[in-house]
Amino acid sequence: MRRIIGIVLAVLLVGGVVVAVVAGRESGDNGTATKTVQGVIGSEKAEFFADPDVVKALAAKGYTVKAETSGSWAMEGLDLKGYDFALPSSQAPAVELAEKYKVRGTLPRPFYSPLVVVAHRSAAEVLAGNGLATLDGKSRGTLDMGAYLDAARAGRTWQQLKGAGKYGELSGTLYISSTDPESSNSGALYLAATSYVANGGKVVASAADVARTAPLLKKLVSVQGTQQTSTDASFRDFVSGVGNPLVLVYESQVASLLAGGQQPGDLVVLYPDTTVNSDHTVVPLTENGRALAELLSSDPELRKLLVRHGFRPQGAATAFGSAGAHLKKELTGVRQAPVPTSAVLHELARRATGDDK
Repeated sequence: MRRIIGIVLAVLLVGGVVVAVVAGRESGDNGTATKTVQGVIGSEKAEFFADPDVVKALAAKGYTVKAETSGSWAMEGLDLKGYDFALPSSQAPAVELAEKYKVRGTLPRPFYSPLVVVAHRSAAEVLAGNGLATLDGKSRGTLDMGAYLDAARAGRTWQQLKGAGKYGELSGTLYISSTDPESSNSGALYLAATSYVANGGKVVASAADVARTAPLLKKLVSVQGTQQTSTDASFRDFVSGVGNPLVLVYESQVASLLAGGQQPGDLVVLYPDTTVNSDHTVVPLTENGRALAELLSSDPELRKLLVRHGFRPQGAATAFGSAGAHLKKELTGVRQAPVPTSAVLHELARRATGDDK
C-alpha cells in the first residue's frame, strides 16, 4: 500500500520546509468551540479545505476539519476507524468504502468536476491541424477521442503530424499523461472513458468487453512509463513546463489556477468529446461526517467557495461563472461515458498496467 501523506487541512512547501496548515479549534469571530471532524480526501481538494475562508465558513457552523490526502482507490487499503468521513474523487471507490464500513443510505455527492486535457498551445494547434481536435479560440477546444484513440492504436508520433516539425518540444509518441489507475481516481476514470469509446460507445461490462479493450488500454498506459499517483503532481509539473505536452487533469484544477490570478501562459484546455465527470462523493463514517457532507451540499457560502476552487456544485450549473476563455460554463457537446462497475474497472486497471492474464 502506498504511504499516504498526513496533513492538517493541507501541507504546504514553503522555502523548502514542510509547514502544516492548522485550522483554529475556535472560530476567530466569537471564540465558539468547534467540533473536530477528521477525514481522508483526494489531493485535489486539499487547497479547498486549507483556504482560510473555508476554514472560517466551517468554523461559523461549528466545525474544524482535519484531513489527510490519499489516492481515491488507495483509500480502500487504509484503516479508517476513528475517522469521520472519506471523500474520494468519484462514486465507485466511495461505494466500496461504504460497503467495507457498512455505511447505509445514499452517499452525498456535493460537487463534481469533469476530466479535461491540458495542452500547450503548440500541441493543441498541431492536433487541430490534423483532425484530432477543434479549437474554439486560443485557449479552449474539444479533443476528438475517437481520432485520438486511432492515433494511439497506430502508435503515431508527433513527427508524423503535419505542422509539428517547427516545434522542437513535440517529439516522440503521441500520448496523454494520466495517473496510475490502480491508485488514482483520474487514471481509473481515464480508462473508463477510453474503454467506452474503444468498445463502440458501450460501457465495458463483460469479460469479452475487457478482452477487446484491454490491449489498447495497456498501450495508452505503457507508453507513459512511470506514472504519477496524483493529478496534483501532474498538473504542477505541466504548469512549470516539465513533462508531456498533453496531461489529463480535473477541470477544477485549471479553474482554481485561474481564479487565483496565476498566469496560465500558453495553456489550452481540451474537453474530450467523451469524458467522465468526477463526482466527489462523501462516505460519512459518523454523524459528524454526515453533517459535514450536508454542509458541503447545501451551505450557500461553502458552495460559493467550491466554485472559487473550480468545482461545480451539484444542481447549480449557472453557479460556475469563472469560465473565462479557458473553460466551458456549460458542458454542451461533451458526452458523459458511463463508468464500469468497480470490479470491471479494477480489472481494466490491472490489465492496463501490465498483467494480461
